[in-house]
Amino acid sequence: MEKPGIVITGCSGRMGQMLVRAVIESPDARLSGALERPGSAWIGRDLGEAMGGAPLGVTVSDDPVEVIAGAQAVIDFTAPAATVAFAELTAQARAVHVIGTTGLSDDDLALIAAAARHAPVIRAGNMSLGVNLLVGLTRRVAAALGEDWDIEVVEAHHRHKVDAPSGTALMLGEAAAQGRGAALADLRVPAHEGITGERRVGSIGFAAIRGGDVVGEHDVIFAGAGERVVLRHLATDRAIFARGALRAALWGQDKGPGEYTMADVLGL
Repeated sequence: MEKPGIVITGCSGRMGQMLVRAVIESPDARLSGALERPGSAWIGRDLGEAMGGAPLGVTVSDDPVEVIAGAQAVIDFTAPAATVAFAELTAQARAVHVIGTTGLSDDDLALIAAAARHAPVIRAGNMSLGVNLLVGLTRRVAAALGEDWDIEVVEAHHRHKVDAPSGTALMLGEAAAQGRGAALADLRVPAHEGITGERRVGSIGFAAIRGGDVVGEHDVIFAGAGERVVLRHLATDRAIFARGALRAALWGQDKGPGEYTMADVLGL
């Protein structure tokens, strides 16, 4: 049986190159295509040579219609507008769409949901095993503790990250809200700055730190009277996200249309 062909979008970026390496090193997948935005200096070049190594026999393209048409999976850590466009094409190809893009709006998510009616879509703000375990723990701790315990999600990332809170932080906030039997939109409070007044009981807050080359750090703080519970995950290597995304792409090969999460992939 032929290995599933996987397309990597945004292949020139740090995450894109990590994903490329994960695929070419895997005994269970093959790299069938690589995409970059129009105007990129990588367009038309052999991907391996563009990455500073040996040729891979895959030419970087800016034509997603052609590249995605023959794929069995697309792994996509790009930007919201690009991801929405890729979702439509991936659905048409009946391929698995693994989405690690963050900063998606409600309108973007609605379009992705429409694409998922035709093919599997696996979307997560973070694809590491540890983070997804943390999500489950956050939900359980929030359910166990009363609303008089304040919840703060604190995250840190490198100086180049453009959205805040991170997709992982929002995953954790949603899990905390679910533990309290509510929607995050109903419990979330704005970032603490200026004269904010006293904190609303039962609310969930977020704080973001940006600087240096931090890969990703997330704390969920449950602060009660006289005590705190802190759940933490530290990422030190982006390869964990690439490995998780590849695992999702392979897991989705025999799945029907629909929206899935890393909890589904990992059996959590």
